[in-house]
Amino acid sequence: MTKIEQCGTGAALCQVYDSIFLDLPMSRVKFDARTEYAYLENFKILSNTFRKHAIERPIPVPELIKCKMQDNLEFLQWTKKYWDQYYPGGDYDAVARRKGAGGGAAPAHPMPATGRTSGATAARKPMGGAGAGAQRTNSRQTGGSGASSGVLQQKNAELTETVQGLERERDFYFSKLRDIELLIQQAMDADPTLEEEEGNILKQIQTILYSTEEGFEIPQEAEAGEAAGEEETF
Repeated sequence: MTKIEQCGTGAALCQVYDSIFLDLPMSRVKFDARTEYAYLENFKILSNTFRKHAIERPIPVPELIKCKMQDNLEFLQWTKKYWDQYYPGGDYDAVARRKGAGGGAAPAHPMPATGRTSGATAARKPMGGAGAGAQRTNSRQTGGSGASSGVLQQKNAELTETVQGLERERDFYFSKLRDIELLIQQAMDADPTLEEEEGNILKQIQTILYSTEEGFEIPQEAEAGEAAGEEETF
């Protein structure tokens, strides 16, 4: 283990909690996992252990499997606190428990090596005189721009993942609010007197749902889309 991000595979975390409870199926833990699907299999094992031992702390699996440092650090800090409190003491043979499987975790999102190869290849080509100097200069420039391009591509990929995660979270909470809105509307339609009652909890919730902050306006396209959706639904 060389980086906090490697905990995102879930394998090391399974080993930590096995040292406390000694009942995890360590032979099923994938220490050589290199895809998010394999990470999920490890976290399923860990989640089952949390349920079995009534550990109420939620495991933020979608964030952890992205192998980002901050998310994994926060969960690892909590794990350390839990381990300090519940580790039974004595020796723990980690290698025997996992039957000799690899103890390390897959590197989290390795940096691309774009540019370094092209620079090295160009340097090996025999050239003489001014042409050699020009070739070496061009190779350094090409290698530098290639490496910069690789870094930018990785950052762009990370930003895309972040946006996708935020969009999924937005859609999740929007669907919940929409269900609440429909339930309240059905209740109000079934009993019109609720509309006139002072302090009615349903009316108060409906007011919160429809309220907006200063400077915020619902786009006309969104309003038109909602109207069309309601016509189709009802």
